[in-house]
Amino acid sequence: MASTKSATVNSRAVGVDIGGTGIKAGIVDLEAGELLSDRIKVPTPPGAEPKDVLTAVMTVLEKLGVADDDDVPLGVAFPAIVKNGRTLSAANVSQSWIGFEAEKFFEDGLGRSIHFANDADVAGIAEVRYGAAKGVDGLVILTTLGTGIGSAMIYDGVLIPNSELGHLQRAEHKRDAEGYAAYSAMEREELSWEKWAKRLQWYYDYVEFLFSPDLFVVGGGVSKHADEFLGFLSLKTPIVPAVHRNNAGIIGAASLAVSVPEAVSAVTA
Repeated sequence: MASTKSATVNSRAVGVDIGGTGIKAGIVDLEAGELLSDRIKVPTPPGAEPKDVLTAVMTVLEKLGVADDDDVPLGVAFPAIVKNGRTLSAANVSQSWIGFEAEKFFEDGLGRSIHFANDADVAGIAEVRYGAAKGVDGLVILTTLGTGIGSAMIYDGVLIPNSELGHLQRAEHKRDAEGYAAYSAMEREELSWEKWAKRLQWYYDYVEFLFSPDLFVVGGGVSKHADEFLGFLSLKTPIVPAVHRNNAGIIGAASLAVSVPEAVSAVTA
């Protein structure tokens, strides 16, 4: 059950960002879109089975001092397609999450209401409310370049969830785009920034052709090195680095925790 408290009532919320290697959390100032607390991080349990991930989330909430504070809304980001609280895929986590009632599982385990959403979607929310895409009309596409490629599509401030543009395919590569162009591919194949940028050029050219966006935002930890590779790209669409980088999941999840669920809107007041 997602929280229906409004941002006008709550000035802060907790965001938890569950990833394949780490689980991060923090208390967020909802007016400024900034962390009020230290960022707490624990390793994702080996195998990332639901019960073990729940235990790890309990740990980060205890470290933040909000485990028993029901008055602070809680949002959770997860690397999967999320529909009506159910996870329909599993990226770098146990296959047990496929078709799993994740939101209910966490609500029962934590004893509180939460808002559960796709990790790239919440990163997009963070950037459109508080970051690089704030005030941009039309279609914004955020991509997170990491182990894979996550994506968020936001049109006139409203999130179009679960876009999964990292799984676009081109016949000449015979694999998903993320297997060819994610930051992990650069590390695995020891590519230079310039050689990796050629793969990104292929990827963004294709996404640009399909969707004609008004802005690309590049997120993920590699966005702090944006000056190393964005200059090699030649696109019709403006492309900029994300502002919130590795904190985007925490900030976006916290922000969605106070949104009206039916709207799933990123409009800033």
